[in-house]
Amino acid sequence: MEHTEDGRHIVVGGRRWRATDPSIPEKLRSELVRALMTGRRLVKTEGDAARVMVHDAKVALGERGDPWWEPTREGTRGRLAATIRTLLRSRGQGSICPSDAARVAGGDHWRDLMPVAREVAFDLREEGVVAVTQRGERVTGREVTGPIRLIADDGLEFTPPTR
Repeated sequence: MEHTEDGRHIVVGGRRWRATDPSIPEKLRSELVRALMTGRRLVKTEGDAARVMVHDAKVALGERGDPWWEPTREGTRGRLAATIRTLLRSRGQGSICPSDAARVAGGDHWRDLMPVAREVAFDLREEGVVAVTQRGERVTGREVTGPIRLIADDGLEFTPPTR
């Protein structure tokens, strides 16, 4: 695969496409790419309902939305939300930590994004997309101290069928 000189795009068949953010840790990048490929397959069997899965994965990878090399406040919040939704779909009944999303969107500076990642998680909870848990129990309010985990809630749009 050919990249542009600045590494921000790949060239396929003479067309430029935005490259995946190279600062995403490999383990998380692989999980996001698997989710993207699953979403693409599901579009063929589940129709347009699965497109949200593809879109969220591409935003999480930095291939859509604000350019990863020029992050904005709103673009970063959108990318964090897309990453949370993608990872929750990918993990099925499992949970994620907001730091997973911060590592995707923040690269080496992920710790700086932790307050925003938690804020986005609480916003998604208010929308019914996620539940925030601590020690396996759902928590309410925003003034939660200590580690939290996120699980999918009823408002998560399109979850892959289980086999």
